[in-house]
Formats: sequence, structure tokens, C-alpha cells
Amino acid sequence: MPKVSSVIVPYAAYLRVYEPLAAFRDPEREHWARYARRTDLPSYQVELRRSLADLLPTPPVAVPVHESADAFVAEVDGVVCVCPWRTRLRGWQALGELAGDFPEPVLDALIPPVVRRETAQDYERWLERNPDARPWIRTATWQVPINWFVLVSDAEREYDKGGGDEGPAAPVLRYRTPMVQARRRVARGLRALKEAVDEGPLIDGLMDVGRWLEEFHPRSLVELDYGGLVHAVPAGDLEDDHSAADVAEGIEALRHGDPATAGEAYGRLVERWRAVRDRRSAN
Repeated sequence: MPKVSSVIVPYAAYLRVYEPLAAFRDPEREHWARYARRTDLPSYQVELRRSLADLLPTPPVAVPVHESADAFVAEVDGVVCVCPWRTRLRGWQALGELAGDFPEPVLDALIPPVVRRETAQDYERWLERNPDARPWIRTATWQVPINWFVLVSDAEREYDKGGGDEGPAAPVLRYRTPMVQARRRVARGLRALKEAVDEGPLIDGLMDVGRWLEEFHPRSLVELDYGGLVHAVPAGDLEDDHSAADVAEGIEALRHGDPATAGEAYGRLVERWRAVRDRRSAN
């Protein structure tokens, strides 16, 4: 097995759903109950390093052969909730999206056509046996999709600049909100957007994430985590980043028929994330 690097892997943000153990059927529920009692729970960086390690062999392992038995764990009002990694499923889905991100010659160099073809066939066969499968985690590289910010409130923002003796070594910026709140905000956001504009990518994206949230237990926890993206944003800018507040202000302005204020809020978002997009282009 190739050695996994200890280097921090950027630059991805995550939208996660943590479900209570009651949402799972036995024997999976028993597995997660035992798992949650572990004292050595892995971080999101561990998952990324394992995924990158699979790309080192020749030919690369585009998608893990076996599904991950790991998860993220959180306690919500005394209730243990888990967010299964489902790395294999997410790998299949990510592979299907690569064609839109890279020119074909670059994609062929990264993952040979024969590997992509065989992996796609494996996914089709697996889907026939698991038609209702869905991931607990969504990933976005070099950005946080605007529709994700609709789900959370600035009051739920958690920021730790890192580097402390007891805190995390790297900065952490995340939002956590109850599922019921996230769904309510999606509904309100969609109403405001549809009344202001006929259609658009923001509406489509919000409808998609809303459908995804409906598939989970109503007492779940929703987490928006900047993840490794914190390494692409200067520390001062990260501390002053209140993107969820800007999105909420823009939606509220649309609800009250104030497109000028909505435009100003959107402009702040664009300006804030332009530097991140420029860094992606530089790489």
C-alpha cells in the first residue's frame, strides 16, 4: 500500500448531514454506535489523504474497491449523530463530474479512459442493486456554493483562527444548524428567489440541495465546513468572512422588493470569492 502523505490537503469545502443513530437500521446502527465510542476518530484530512493515495499506483484506483466504514461523529443535545463517509459512492459521483472540469487530454492523463470506463460500468451495476443510495457529504473545490449559505445563519458561525495550545492547528470556519432550520430556510429562499427571477443557477442549485436534505432524518444536523478552503483565504479575510449574513441579507431584500440592496449583498460575495477563484486559475 502506498504511503499516505501527512501534508495538509486543500482546497475543498463540505456540506455534511449528521443523522441520529435511530435513522439507521441494524446491523449498521450497531456498527455506528460502536464506532462513535472510539477515541481515535479520523478527520476529513485523513479521508482526503486516503483518496489521494489511491491515485498513486499505475493504473490509478479511481474509486475505492470497498466502501468506507468510517464516519464523522457529532453529539446534538445529547444524541449521537453520524455522517458516514461513503467514500466509494462519492468517488463514483465525482468521477462522473470530471468531464466538465477538465479537457479530455488532461483527463486521460489523470485517469486513463479504460479505468474510467470500467469504473462507470461498476457504478451502473451497483446502482441497479442500490437505487436509493445517496451521500451524506457534498464537496465543492475552490468555492462554497452560494446555495449552501442559504441553509445557515450568521449566528451559527463558528470560527477558530487556530494555532492555540488546545485548539486546532489550522483555522476552522464552519456553520452547524438543525435540519428543520435548514429546510425552512431553503423554502423561504426559494419563494423569494422565484418571486424575483424566473429561473437561474441559484434557484436550480437550491432546489437540488433542498431535495437532498429531504432524504434525511428530520432531527439531523447540517454542517457547512470550509474544510481545506481556509488555506486559500488570507487569515484576516477569513476572520471577516460573513458570507451567510450577506446571502441572508440579499434574500431578505428580495422578499421586500429591494433589488438594489440585494445587488449590494451579492456584490460583496463576488468580491470576497474572486481572490479564491483567481488563485485557482494561477494553479
